[in-house]
Amino acid sequence: MKNLGFISAFLGGAIAGTALGILLAPAKGADTRNNIAASVDKFLKKHNISMSKKQVADLVENIKEAEPTI
Repeated sequence: MKNLGFISAFLGGAIAGTALGILLAPAKGADTRNNIAASVDKFLKKHNISMSKKQVADLVENIKEAEPTI
């Protein structure tokens, strides 16, 4: 159970870091969202984590709406 918390924290941090890096790069909003979705999908496949496209899309929207705390 402790490993699940570690994996969740790692996954969240990796996705948030990737998203912030992409969000801070100059690009159109649609291109940025597509890049985030592709990065999340690649990460999930690499780590054999199963999420539906709807779950990934919801995650991307949540990340997009989050305000960076810099």
